[in-house]
Amino acid sequence: VQLQASGGGLVQAGGSLRLSCASSRSDAGYASIDDMGWYRQAPGKQRELVARISRGGRTKYADSVKGRFSVSRNNAENTVWLQMNSLKAEDTAVYYCYAKLITIYGETSDYWGQGTQVTVSS
Repeated sequence: VQLQASGGGLVQAGGSLRLSCASSRSDAGYASIDDMGWYRQAPGKQRELVARISRGGRTKYADSVKGRFSVSRNNAENTVWLQMNSLKAEDTAVYYCYAKLITIYGETSDYWGQGTQVTVSS
C-alpha cells in the first residue's frame, strides 16, 4: 500500500488548510483498508494521533483539534481528507497519512505516507 499525501503549506494563524491522502490500493481479494487517518510530529516531539476514521465512519480526534479539524474519507477510492480550520501555531508539524490494512484472516498492517509539512505563522 502506498499513500500519497498533499495539501500542506504555510498559513497564518486562524486560517485553513485541507490535506488529502490517496491510497494506491483498491479493496479486492483477501484484504481491505480499515482505519485511515492522520498523525503529526512536531520538532522534538513524538508522533501523535490527529484524527482517524474507520471504514464505517467512526471518528476519533485528539483533544487539541476537536471542533477545529474534520476527517472524512471515500471508501470506494480509499482516500482520506483532513479539513483544518482555525489553525494555531501549535498545529505546526509534519502530518502523516495513515492506513490500516486488514486481511480476511484478521491480520493487520500499518502503512504511512511520506509526510506533508504544515506551518502556521502567528
